[in-house]
Amino acid sequence: MRINRFLAECGLGSRRKCEELVTGGRVRINGRPVVKLASEVGDKDIVTVDGKKVERREKQLYIMLNKPKGCVCTVSDEHGRKTVIDIVRPKYPDARLFPIGRLDYDTEGLLLLTTDGATADRITHPRNEVPKTYIARIEGEVTEAELNRIRGGVVLDGVKTKKCRAKLIAFENNESRIEVVITEGRNRQVRRMFEQINREVVFLKRVAVGDLRLGGLYRGEFRELNDREIEYIRNV
Repeated sequence: MRINRFLAECGLGSRRKCEELVTGGRVRINGRPVVKLASEVGDKDIVTVDGKKVERREKQLYIMLNKPKGCVCTVSDEHGRKTVIDIVRPKYPDARLFPIGRLDYDTEGLLLLTTDGATADRITHPRNEVPKTYIARIEGEVTEAELNRIRGGVVLDGVKTKKCRAKLIAFENNESRIEVVITEGRNRQVRRMFEQINREVVFLKRVAVGDLRLGGLYRGEFRELNDREIEYIRNV
């Protein structure tokens, strides 16, 4: 494989950062300075950075799942309910996968699964404020005044939610379809925010996490992230 990919799989940063290690003259293969970004690394080659040997980590998995309703976002469930891991386990029987964040039992949509704990921590840590985009359906016509209350923050468990984005996409068949973008991950947050304005969410789907969007996956389907997506979540 190419040297920048090898270094990235050693945990030295994104491919762009690894390219900088190469162009900075800090990388050697079998004792010889690497002079080309296209340099290849074989299984028996010894790679050093600043004189220290580096080795590839065990390959990490990054999976996008369109979570269906009726399953829980845990590795196992004491009540015997279906979990998101049950959906992917037939393809990855030995992988130690776990969900990044959660969607409640009745919410569907984009859920990331990984074996990479450091990346999961970055995405879910409150200080990083990774935006999560939801589509909510609510009975009746939700007014701008009501949406302004949501946007400004409502009090949940004694703590006010952070400001968020909320806009009416459509009103039809006596239902409001609303896009909501939040940067927190509190328990059942979107549903509870609308409860504070006396509105019940009848359908909720997460369609994006940061720049990653769900498009192309049916309910219950999943796929591995591509290289560009992996680099994004590693550096979010």
